[in-house]
Amino acid sequence: MRTVDAEHAALWVGVDVGTQSLRVLIADGTGREVGRGTSRLHSQRAAGSRHWQRPEDWWDAFGSACREATAALAGAGQASSASRIAGVAIAATSGTFLLADEAGSPCTPALMYDDARAVAQAAQVQAAGSERWTALGYAIQPAWALPKLLWLAQQASPPIRAGLADGRLRLLHCADYLASRLHGGPVATDWSNALKTGYDCDLGAWPADVLDRLGIDPMVLPAVVRPGSAIGTVGRDGARHTGLPAGTPIRAGLTDGCAAQVAAGALRPGAWNSVLGTTLVLKGVTERRLADPDGAVYSHRHPDGGWLPGGASNIGAGALAAWFPGVDHERADADAARHEPADRLVYPLTATGERFPFVRPDAEPFEIGGLVDGSDRYAAVLQSVAYVERLCYAVLRRLGADVTGALFLTGGATASPYWTQLRADILGRAVRLPDCPEPAFGMAVVAAAGDGPLTETARRMVRASRTVEPRPGAAARFADTYRRFLDALAARGWISDDLARYAQELT
Repeated sequence: MRTVDAEHAALWVGVDVGTQSLRVLIADGTGREVGRGTSRLHSQRAAGSRHWQRPEDWWDAFGSACREATAALAGAGQASSASRIAGVAIAATSGTFLLADEAGSPCTPALMYDDARAVAQAAQVQAAGSERWTALGYAIQPAWALPKLLWLAQQASPPIRAGLADGRLRLLHCADYLASRLHGGPVATDWSNALKTGYDCDLGAWPADVLDRLGIDPMVLPAVVRPGSAIGTVGRDGARHTGLPAGTPIRAGLTDGCAAQVAAGALRPGAWNSVLGTTLVLKGVTERRLADPDGAVYSHRHPDGGWLPGGASNIGAGALAAWFPGVDHERADADAARHEPADRLVYPLTATGERFPFVRPDAEPFEIGGLVDGSDRYAAVLQSVAYVERLCYAVLRRLGADVTGALFLTGGATASPYWTQLRADILGRAVRLPDCPEPAFGMAVVAAAGDGPLTETARRMVRASRTVEPRPGAAARFADTYRRFLDALAARGWISDDLARYAQELT
């Protein structure tokens, strides 16, 4: 067993594969950051809500970001050398996967977390396992991995369909692909990444009967373990590519939303985390699993017991990049502060479809109301994302979740002090900002916890930075615009009139 000093001397590597970048962060046992690296990623999109990336680009970005992070260790001197690295864990977007051959080489592009091409297949998957999905609290969506796997089995090129039919191809979630390249051979996945591929967290197995009805060979799917479990070690090729020491343990990871939750330390019942990056993801902790008949909310299993319910919206900071390319965000924030509330209401989707706080594959972005100038429109996006966040918490509360505990904010959007203040104002809640609010840091915590208690490890490593209180009178200032926003959603049939009325109450 390590002594406390030895635990602090050890270094832990966390990796976060996002939509636009891959981040690597190295921390010691006290949670102090000692190295980081970042590399850009690029997507391709097409009509029909298709979104994909090249898995090889992930591997290249991983190598570049990891070498940058380990070079920072070398620059810090012998006391922080890479030889002290004791584990690595990887997080990635939920539902993102590719198909690979038996050697692990990609045979398809990676279908991304919000690729919603599998509309017909989602209905087939739902019908094939309706009783099981109801028991698990799942409502199958087109963007989930299992419907997209069925789409490939039905619509892909003949070699891909044949490889799936005879079990020669393998499904690899994003984190699985990078871990297998790092290890130099096959690795298990974790039950967090496996959820949207249909994994039965109650049974602890893939649903063989459902797969049989769908004509999917179970051999296509990976073995599944608890997050934090050892799944391999860094091989020689992986070490050369990344700068990580050969033989370093690789630990099973989590989805990015769960990783951000770990980074916040929101791991006890009643605590919640909102991670606002390209999209908005909410995760919390409950002792019992929530049941959402609409399927917007689903629950991961907590590594320490209990459940991690939440959902992922398609709106977020990505709308700023799409709607206001090249904008100076600091100046735009200052200008937006003159429009409280904005005259315009928007639902800032960047593609068709919404997953949370309601499920509408046909949802389209909208803009209604007056427009004073460009800064009014920018303000409308900031405010509308906060309105959606508040509605998300109303949905969770209506399902029976305790949302009265500590509320943490993580994700890239916390770099904006104004947007953070605005979110606290509209939520009507004090919000806490962790010292290091990044999913990559959450994965460093997972690597440090390993097979042990994740909640206790997070308690040692996660440090709070500051608390932001809502400004006096802010809730009243935004109340009427929030009501009009809810009415606009109800008028489109995206939410019920009952939910619109319920959500007007302060969360």
